Amino acid sequence: MKEDVIGRSRVEDTDELKEFYSRLENLNAGALWTVANDIEPWEPQPTSVPVLWRYADLRPQVIDSASMVTGDDAGRRVVMLVNPGRKELSAAVGLLYTGLQIMNPGESMTAHRHAASALRFVIEGEGAWTVVNGDRLKVGPNDFAITPRGAWHEHGNDSDRSQVIWQDGLDIPLVNTLDANSFQVHPDQYQTPGKVQNSSLLEYGAGILKPAGADWNRRYSPLLAYPWERTYEALLNQAKVSAGSPYDGIIMEYVNPLTGGSVMPTMGAHMQLLRAGEATRAHRHTGSVVYHVAKGHGHSVINGQRLDWHEHDIFCVPSWAWHEHANDSASNDACLFSFNDFPVMHSLDLYTEAAMEDNDGHQLLS
Repeated sequence: MKEDVIGRSRVEDTDELKEFYSRLENLNAGALWTVANDIEPWEPQPTSVPVLWRYADLRPQVIDSASMVTGDDAGRRVVMLVNPGRKELSAAVGLLYTGLQIMNPGESMTAHRHAASALRFVIEGEGAWTVVNGDRLKVGPNDFAITPRGAWHEHGNDSDRSQVIWQDGLDIPLVNTLDANSFQVHPDQYQTPGKVQNSSLLEYGAGILKPAGADWNRRYSPLLAYPWERTYEALLNQAKVSAGSPYDGIIMEYVNPLTGGSVMPTMGAHMQLLRAGEATRAHRHTGSVVYHVAKGHGHSVINGQRLDWHEHDIFCVPSWAWHEHANDSASNDACLFSFNDFPVMHSLDLYTEAAMEDNDGHQLLS
């Protein structure tokens, strides 16, 4: 793209230059000025677009998949959510992947591990469990769990009557883009779990205390499961003493209890509460975000586009997209779970944000 600005590429094509470009292409080379303005934009130019995936529309398809393919044949039976601007990467937004996984009553998936990091957010059903590096985690609706890179893990459903559906989130597009992914199937197909269920929660989940002399030198959280009841209580308590963020309401981050840092080096996660009738102001930041409506109903405006959401809908905010949220209930709060690539942005010193100042901090609808 040519721009008539000194310091930017503004070379006019000639027959001589076209012949020169052809010679370079034959040598697997090229002239920087032909692409410089595209690869060095004035500001971030994500190819991802805002998308709302309605759970009411997706759930029947997820249910159908449970009778169409077996867990063993599929590896994991997941309906993935794909951004129109990131189809080539199977990404939901930016370099983040998400999908809806279903497990039938009594079903279990074989153990495996991969270089990509993963997380789970339970949507519905009883009996859900996952074993992560031998720790058997019992999880229920709105519980959050992590599967760090390289950790052996397997999933299952103990219930004899209800299916389990949860949301997966992974950094697979990022790891594949870096040519760093790998996958292994457990040599015994299944792990032998420890005798105590949810041992990481018992050991590290106190919140106000941490084990003295805890010997933990890994870059991900030793706490693998974060229960919804404790999370929601923390939000309500925070709301008693804080006005919250003008851009996100009452927002709290799931953290490594030993360091206070993100749960994993490549992905972070938050839960936020919007009070009854609350509407936030618009801001934008580098870094992509996938949202899940854990509770309530409302709407978000993303780059001027209004998306109305209800419980268990999923939507995404691309990097550098203006966004604001509103709780449409006059009497009940709303909660949004989200995961993001902020840890990567911070590690690479690429994180930046800006607040909207015009129109009292709110976007005009397109």
